[in-house]
Amino acid sequence: MNWSSHEFIWLDWVVLIVGLCGVVAAVWYAIWKDKKAQQGEDSSAYLFGKGEPWYVIGMAIFAANIGSEHLVGLAGTGAKDGVGMAHWEMQGWMILILGWLFVPFYQLLINKMGKIITMPDFLKFRYTQRTGSWLSIITLVAYVLTKVSVTAFTGGIFFKFLLGIPFWYGAIGLIAITAVFTVFGGMKGVMTLSTIQTPILIVGSFLVLFLGLNMLGDGSITAGWSEMMRVCNAAHDGFGTTHMFHPDPADPMYPQFPGYVVFLGASIIGFWYWCTDQHIVQRVLGQVPGEDNKEVMKRARRGTIAAGFFKILPCFMFLIPGMIAYALSLKSGSGIEMDIMNHESTDGAFAMMVKNILPAGIKGIVTIGFVCALVASLAAFFNSCATLFTEDFYKPMKKGMSEAHYVFVGRCATVVVVLLGLAWMPIMMNMGNLYSYLQDIQSLIAPAMVAVFTLGIFSKKITPKAGEWGLIGGFLIGMVRLVTNVVTESGKAAMDGAFWDATTWFWQTNWLIFECWLLLFIIVLMVAVSFFTPAPSKEQIDAITFSSDFKQSIKESWGAFDIIGTLVVIGLCASFYFYFW
Repeated sequence: MNWSSHEFIWLDWVVLIVGLCGVVAAVWYAIWKDKKAQQGEDSSAYLFGKGEPWYVIGMAIFAANIGSEHLVGLAGTGAKDGVGMAHWEMQGWMILILGWLFVPFYQLLINKMGKIITMPDFLKFRYTQRTGSWLSIITLVAYVLTKVSVTAFTGGIFFKFLLGIPFWYGAIGLIAITAVFTVFGGMKGVMTLSTIQTPILIVGSFLVLFLGLNMLGDGSITAGWSEMMRVCNAAHDGFGTTHMFHPDPADPMYPQFPGYVVFLGASIIGFWYWCTDQHIVQRVLGQVPGEDNKEVMKRARRGTIAAGFFKILPCFMFLIPGMIAYALSLKSGSGIEMDIMNHESTDGAFAMMVKNILPAGIKGIVTIGFVCALVASLAAFFNSCATLFTEDFYKPMKKGMSEAHYVFVGRCATVVVVLLGLAWMPIMMNMGNLYSYLQDIQSLIAPAMVAVFTLGIFSKKITPKAGEWGLIGGFLIGMVRLVTNVVTESGKAAMDGAFWDATTWFWQTNWLIFECWLLLFIIVLMVAVSFFTPAPSKEQIDAITFSSDFKQSIKESWGAFDIIGTLVVIGLCASFYFYFW
């Protein structure tokens, strides 16, 4: 048997099938044990999970973030643009803001309301009922545009290049398997699968990294790194792809990542995603009934610190292997063929690395982790969608129904989200580079979220109606820009006519610059509206501003571990920026 085969041979298939059967059995046992302990179905446990330890929370946050957009999109952008997109991944420091600042706010509001909250609950309490309802709508729209469709699409690409499965078979198959898993597994299933796949995914990806460098360096990892840097430094007309910032207008990457505004743009998206997105925040809201509030905050914060460490890894797990794949494509005998101008070719970078770098048998083991990652990430989105619909729309309309009924409604909501995601996929496939598309869409949604949550917490003078106007107005402007992106091929098409000539600034402005201006506009709008609308009540202000309860809760819940872990995460992020500046 050829252990160095560049194909997925029978041994890999055996390992993959046996391993996946083992994973299914482990998840089923965990769910069965949990239901037995609960003596029946509980919609809160199904949607949120209960009292998981901090390291499980950390792995769940990491697993919820890592999906096929990383296996395919991040590696693909690494092959094409190097570390240009690393700003969106080197955000372990941003997760710390969730743990240190937002978790205490959310937890205090949970105590006041007497139940686990969703992010729309938060806005309903601070602003208006309509604001929370619109956030639910916006979040569901965002999941369809940026999560479900993207994960399914990139899963199809990954299976195509690694296993030879036709694209649509792989994409639809992934959605079908994940939908079944989510319907019967709930949050407990997602948490269990996350715990299983995280170590496999990390070990497997680093095997790809080191073996790829070893092949590139003809038996030397350090020589491989030097060769990768040399090749990537010569790319893009000699401007290179090993720099986080591209301030020179002559640089081919400048039109996409203009100067230093890229850091601000990435931070806006990161703040929304890591601190206010239901998909992530849901991982830290579970608690045991009657548990001490200090212990809940400590566990949640330490979970975010653990996730901060994990979040540093994707650049080394996916983005840099994409850069290695590009360098190997220029090396004869590597088995990797890549057309840098073909998006599908670069998006297959990581799958080609797995196929050509790893030895027989190991391919199967690593693929188990990757399949689990795809399912866990997609299942987490499905679960969050079910939570939003059930908690924020259905329960208020149909009060007093059984827990089993609410679980069933959540499952039906999952099916609807699946169908909408599939319907959007053909449009998404015509909108250019995958990872750029993903961040572009998020840049249209994030500013409204950031403005509403930040001003709501840090300003006592922002009125309920100002939050409503800011959220709805910002979202609608973003959706108009999305429509123009579809029509104008993201501003690249030549559009004739008086209307297009008069609105060139709107549809041709760089996406990062547009995002920053949109955030500024929403902030100004909210401040202006606050001058003419009724002030928030004392109850609204006391619940989510820097009250004495908030400060005391933080002081009682942190220790030396939290401080040291936080500083190390920040230091590691800063070191990456320093090296690739």
